[in-house]
Amino acid sequence: MSTIITGTGSYIPEDIKPNDIFLKNKFYDAGHLPLEDNNELIIEKFKNITGIEERRYLSSDLSNSDIAAIAANRAIKNAKIDPETIDQLIVAHNFGNVINDNRQSDMLPSIASKVKNLLGIENPNCVAYDIIFGCPGWIQGIIQADQFIKTGMASRCLVIGSETLSRIIDPHDRDSMIYSDGAGACILEKGSDPEKGIMSYASQTFTAVEANYIYFGESNKNGSEEDTYFLKMQGRKIYEFALNNVPVAMKLALDKSGIQINKVKKILIHQANEKMDEAIIKRFFRLFKSAVPEGIMPMSINKLGNSSVATVPTLLDLILSGNLDGHHIAKGDAIILASVGAGMNINAIVYQY
Repeated sequence: MSTIITGTGSYIPEDIKPNDIFLKNKFYDAGHLPLEDNNELIIEKFKNITGIEERRYLSSDLSNSDIAAIAANRAIKNAKIDPETIDQLIVAHNFGNVINDNRQSDMLPSIASKVKNLLGIENPNCVAYDIIFGCPGWIQGIIQADQFIKTGMASRCLVIGSETLSRIIDPHDRDSMIYSDGAGACILEKGSDPEKGIMSYASQTFTAVEANYIYFGESNKNGSEEDTYFLKMQGRKIYEFALNNVPVAMKLALDKSGIQINKVKKILIHQANEKMDEAIIKRFFRLFKSAVPEGIMPMSINKLGNSSVATVPTLLDLILSGNLDGHHIAKGDAIILASVGAGMNINAIVYQY
């Protein structure tokens, strides 16, 4: 028995926000002091490090559950299945449906329940629930779905990653330029070829000192919207953590699969920082005493930014649908899906097409 991906779908918001929208922002550091550099220099440094030129924000008439349902519906159509036959409907997110004007989060009922309703699925045996696992949430949902399928508890699962980070960012924090919105989804089904599908995975949680590397905190501008809390992160600590731990988790997953490093054709990694991802991939191949192959790491961060749980499934859908120039996945290719985020959590999956 195996678990195979039979359909993918995504929703990329239409509202493009280039870097120059931040030129008029007043940025402060965590100590509430104004940043010394002017905004032109801040943005230039930001682009050189992260690779981000623009990002996508969701229009005010749509919610997180709306775009999750859109991506899910596209995956269902791509897989050519009856949605009533879905056994597990899993939605990875972190902040629910964030209401624009007051930044409150609506998580009741669950986003998964909202999505099931929007899809019109009436089957009560389609179990819908959420995963809160930081940016690796969608991959963790894939891991859970794989276990449900391999134990015989499910034959068909829908896993969605959807987030609207633009609605919880501090306009006075330069880190806010990283975040974006989007949704990605896939259908997983029971397969018969043990040499195809999900071959192995690794999943880890670090909380000794890492639990609060990403958190909610007050605005960087002292006295600004004092009743509101925003998404915050300790960037340098996350960078070092990811560099030291993500390559090891990826190696653990690949070693479990029995697939040789030279058979890996693509690595789809969570995209929050281009330089960090490049360094992670270099360290990963160094563990095998191997050079990094050209084109191994498809990137979408330059145009789409960091949409948390949506980055990896959106990237996968772009490639499989032929909408990412220079990249494709062919029959027989082995790929790795990997992510790191709040928790701190890390996971990686080895998948054989």
